[in-house]
Amino acid sequence: MQENYDVLVAGSGIAGLSFALNMASAGAKVCIITKKDRAESNTNYAQGGIAAVTSSSDDVELHVKDTLVAGDGLCKESLVRIIVEEGPARIQELMQLGVQFSQLDDGRVSLHREGGHSKRRILHVADLTGRAIEQALLAAVAAHDKIVVREHCHVVDLITARKAAFNGYPMEGGEGNRILGLYALDAIQQKVITFAAPVVTLATGGVGQVYLYSTNPAIATGDGIAMAYRASVEIRNMECIQFHPTALYSNTDERFLISEAVRGEGAILRNQLGKAFMSRYDARADLAPRDIVARAIDSEMKQSGAKHVWLDMTNRSSEDLQKLFPTIYSACMKQGVDPAKDWIPVVPAMHYMCGGVATDANGATGLAGLFACGEVACTGLHGANRLASNSLLEAVVMAHRAASAVSNYLQATTPPPVKLPEWIDGDLQDSDERVILSHNLDELKRTMWDYVGIVRSTKRLNRAARRIKHLRHEIDEYYWNFKVEPGLLELRNLVTVADLIITSALQRKESRGLHYTLDYPNKLPCAMDTIIRRREA
Repeated sequence: MQENYDVLVAGSGIAGLSFALNMASAGAKVCIITKKDRAESNTNYAQGGIAAVTSSSDDVELHVKDTLVAGDGLCKESLVRIIVEEGPARIQELMQLGVQFSQLDDGRVSLHREGGHSKRRILHVADLTGRAIEQALLAAVAAHDKIVVREHCHVVDLITARKAAFNGYPMEGGEGNRILGLYALDAIQQKVITFAAPVVTLATGGVGQVYLYSTNPAIATGDGIAMAYRASVEIRNMECIQFHPTALYSNTDERFLISEAVRGEGAILRNQLGKAFMSRYDARADLAPRDIVARAIDSEMKQSGAKHVWLDMTNRSSEDLQKLFPTIYSACMKQGVDPAKDWIPVVPAMHYMCGGVATDANGATGLAGLFACGEVACTGLHGANRLASNSLLEAVVMAHRAASAVSNYLQATTPPPVKLPEWIDGDLQDSDERVILSHNLDELKRTMWDYVGIVRSTKRLNRAARRIKHLRHEIDEYYWNFKVEPGLLELRNLVTVADLIITSALQRKESRGLHYTLDYPNKLPCAMDTIIRRREA
């Protein structure tokens, strides 16, 4: 079964939806492929806001400087300037789509200030900004007759001209490698569909599920990065993983963020002995920056063997907490923890990936016809450490720029072939050994958390590399001997992503930004990207 489009979009977050709307408005026939319900994305879980210069007391140069400082030498300044300068126009477009940012009593837009920002510049919709943007974009997509949304479809692999040639598709003389489409598993019909298009845009989000603890939803399995790597596209700075220091610990895999703002209101971190410990790590104690707090908590947990530390908010009354932090208070109460009386169990959690598929300033990768936007992409904006609330800004700006570039590309490219090689299951049977998937996933997450987490060492990284190599061998064998299914596809991608993170971390012989290693605690004089590219077959 083959479906033909002008453009395929993998992912339905702010980047994918914004790009699709821009392309459809230009007249392209677009298909959005998403593996869950269309509203299930990292964007939908973004509580904070979107950073942009919209106040007369702020200016572009300050936002650029703040971003460069946070990025610790790895930012691409020209790209930072592009995104910061074009941000306000994209904000206006979101407002025109119906996003109603919170306002002050006098009618002005309410602007938050977050860590690393020198000014108040965070536009927000209460503490559910991502959800508000997602809903507005979904409504606009639903109203557009040029956009088809295919839910419950898991992308399997990209189809390139070189890959198709191995299956009988004739490449024209002198024709370079380019995108022809992708394969995707329809989980409802339980069959793989061939999607043909001269352009594929990856907007698949992050890789949070590669770690034991993550604030990301279950869909964040690195699908776009893994597919791009298998297609020999350049992957950059995968070692730069941002961990949030305080997520609510529970016996489930879910991790709810406990905002750093609670420590600003006097909350104290305590170890298993009940002792406050942050003053031993930094003079600012509990008000130290996020990466320092995360490393301190990680150290305390490793020393004691505990599964979490405690966050003490009992300096505030129940009434104060419900007024100041209603969402946090409610989440704690649902776990049987009364923040006004009980200490809250917290643990650092993987939060955001700063590396990804390497792109230029227009979202284009090194493979003709392949573009990437959002967290899946490494544009050079975040560098070695993301400045808070720059992620949604990057997504909407890059989606706009990519759409312009794709429109130009489509005018000069050859239409997709009438018939691409179909996916072949052959005589493979459904697996009767699915326990392998759950066991390997658990081992993968624990290996990454224990050895490739907040504080690293060469010994730990090499230990992880050996375990991941063994897992990759088992999963590859499983992949080629059984019919594909969602769990297998995600695990295959997660193992690939884990390998990329470890390889990148071993490449960086220094501590910079989010990458901290005991063997190389200092920064090198010159900041360099870590680059991985699979050798083409």
